[in-house]
Amino acid sequence: MSLDVPPTMIDSAERGDLDDAEFVAVVRDSLPYAWQVISGVVAELSVDSAEYTEYTEHAVPPPDETARGQLLRALASDAIRGALQRHFGVALAFQNCHRVAAFRPDAVSGETYRRFVSPRDQVLNQSPQLRDC
Repeated sequence: MSLDVPPTMIDSAERGDLDDAEFVAVVRDSLPYAWQVISGVVAELSVDSAEYTEYTEHAVPPPDETARGQLLRALASDAIRGALQRHFGVALAFQNCHRVAAFRPDAVSGETYRRFVSPRDQVLNQSPQLRDC
């Protein structure tokens, strides 16, 4: 199971009344390693307010498979990723089961973002250690 969803939230979802903030709180509590990584890159991005700073990234492999799974679940799910992007006001990009970047929203039309999400950069970021991630 990806998230520890309380029964009250399931009831709300069945009625069509799901609150984005509540959903983000469930993500935070259910996927603490992913939350730590994503909130960390967002914090780094907000510290450097220079206009030329388009993004920050986290490129440290997770400490274990549980952490890796959390990061994969958070960023592979459109719903979770979208909620996190709305919550933090960033665009998230992801490579190699651990390389996470937070981009300023206006940077997604720029060269740095296009390069980060390109097949070329994905190939260049491969290594034997990351084959089974």
